Amino acid sequence: MTTTRSLKGKTLFISGASRGIGLAIGVRAARDGANVVIAAKTAEPNPKLPGTIYSAAEEIERAGGKALPCIVDIRSEDQIQAAVAKAVATFGGIDILVNNASAISLSGTLQTPMKRYDLMHQINTRGTFACSQACLPHLLKAENPHILNLSPPLNMEARWFGPHVAYTMAKFGMSMCVLGMAEEFRSEGVAVNALWPRTTIATAAINNLLGGEAIMKGSRKPEIMGDAAHYIFTRPSRTCTGNFFIDDEVMASEGITNLDHYAFFPGEPLIPDFFV
Repeated sequence: MTTTRSLKGKTLFISGASRGIGLAIGVRAARDGANVVIAAKTAEPNPKLPGTIYSAAEEIERAGGKALPCIVDIRSEDQIQAAVAKAVATFGGIDILVNNASAISLSGTLQTPMKRYDLMHQINTRGTFACSQACLPHLLKAENPHILNLSPPLNMEARWFGPHVAYTMAKFGMSMCVLGMAEEFRSEGVAVNALWPRTTIATAAINNLLGGEAIMKGSRKPEIMGDAAHYIFTRPSRTCTGNFFIDDEVMASEGITNLDHYAFFPGEPLIPDFFV
């Protein structure tokens, strides 16, 4: 099966797409003329977290795509199912699922309230599984179906667990969905891959949680993840599955090695992300 390098007319269901990496992936697809389902829970503006499902929808439409904003707390199976049904009714199907929604707390065992532990596991691991389960019946009918989880390579070194075991388990749960589902749906041609950044990415979460400007200075823009995801989605699903991609490696495989224009503060030394 050959596939075009354009996502024109394709429908993407993206969790947590009201800002950051999820929005960047949606905007890049929209530039091709794709349909983007924004499945996120921010409907009212928040001073600490810019972006709502409605502002994201405007950005998608400005970029040339069609947007469907859906209020979805991915802890709710009913809200996921309702958004999937609305997506299929509006656009006729789903071609690509992006499991981007994520909760983070870089805290040790004694510093992690169980409420926070539950939030991370409900959104990261369970939310990824639930969205995949809800979208798969439609992906199985699509021409070049892809699932992409924004999760890290399964790097089982103690240094990634010691400082924040609860968060690492929740993110690796998303990666285990890649490992399992890629194999489960290989013969049916549904690609399931992970994408993770080499460096920190300049998002509101990084700014608020990891130390503000100092981290932002060493980060890349979310657009590198949007471009890398686009290259993955336009590869044939039957021969591109079960991979744990790193953004700069995807770019290099497409012949793009100068990544200077993705720097948030050009010239600043880049900060490596966790797990790589």
